Amino acid sequence: MLSRRALVVHLPVAALAASYAGRAFAAGKEVTVGINLPLTGADAHDAELIKDGAMLAFDEANANGGAGGYKINVMVLDDGTATAGQYDPAQAATNARKMVSDKSVVAAIGPQMSGSGKAMAPILSQGNLATVTPSSTNPDITDPKFAAQFKPAGKAIYFRTVTTDAFQGPNMANYFVETLKVKTVYVLDDSGAYGVGIANTFQAQAEKRGIKVLGRDQLNPKETDYSTVLTKIKSLGPQAVYYGGVAQAGVKFVKQSFDILPGVIRGGGDGCYGAEILKGAGFPAAEGLYATIAAPNILDNPDAKPFVEKFAKKYNQQPENYSITAYDGALVIIDAIKRVAASGKEVNRDSVRDAIQASKVKTLQGEVSFDDNGDITSREVSVFQIHHDDKFPADDVLHQYKYMGVAPANA
Repeated sequence: MLSRRALVVHLPVAALAASYAGRAFAAGKEVTVGINLPLTGADAHDAELIKDGAMLAFDEANANGGAGGYKINVMVLDDGTATAGQYDPAQAATNARKMVSDKSVVAAIGPQMSGSGKAMAPILSQGNLATVTPSSTNPDITDPKFAAQFKPAGKAIYFRTVTTDAFQGPNMANYFVETLKVKTVYVLDDSGAYGVGIANTFQAQAEKRGIKVLGRDQLNPKETDYSTVLTKIKSLGPQAVYYGGVAQAGVKFVKQSFDILPGVIRGGGDGCYGAEILKGAGFPAAEGLYATIAAPNILDNPDAKPFVEKFAKKYNQQPENYSITAYDGALVIIDAIKRVAASGKEVNRDSVRDAIQASKVKTLQGEVSFDDNGDITSREVSVFQIHHDDKFPADDVLHQYKYMGVAPANA
């Protein structure tokens, strides 16, 4: 079987002949949007749910005559590798260069992971190619302090339909203090850009709020046995453990901590929210795990019901919240192309980037707009806890993660 990483899929988007039979686009009115996600490795299922959310929006746009009359072709690139077992920053950089070198590519969706984002951003900046990430939350990439590193050409090119770990980590620390009444915690990360970053921001706020941090360790994603560090944690007797990282190490942490740390509150960021955690850790190991997402809980919003139904019918599985932030990211790009086309300007990556920067788009999560750095102006962080519902598949994110409320904003 061909490596999924090797696939570059150019789509007039999913069997569109049936979707818009008889509808013709003007000659030359075509653009390409890239999608870069880890479709190989530990996060492949969640990446697929993100891809499908974006594709649904592009399908709908093309079925209705395109974006401002432009047919949207899609280039799907895989930044996961078998060697890494998850996202691979080197592959992400290769994919960024591939998109930049193709002049038909006017914008992109992704990446899913911040480690990939750090590798891609400088390349995208030099090509003035805007990307809208539905899930990458490391704040450094859009922080003006690191502008020389991540946007060397000057303009913002890394836009988000989620907030950053400058809010996600600290707000969960506030939840630990105010709701869970945690007094002591042990902090873990998986050594990746996202995991280290969110663990750092969680830990700083936990200490500020009076939680005693009993220690900090890194879990090697490629190791299989975490019993040594988990046994050490057990000996210290923390009330809670916070894990910053994604599924490759996260699945093993969740499975092994269930046995070694019974009764200990376990929580993490959006790396702990997803089908891969449910599928990989299983029940009862995943039961009770807390996780955040860096966005509102859109799935429970009645306005999202038509989206959920369309998604389930089209893909034969339930979406997760980041399927919606991907859908919303695609809506941002579609809206930008429409506005450029209506203005009479050439629809290219320069004009589309400028239009994305000026976005005020009605989406499923409300109006999406960006600050000068590319960050979404909404700062909401949502908290979930896994509670097994045997009426639904064990890896059904919609039904196995129960919404607990909005995490308290920084104090």
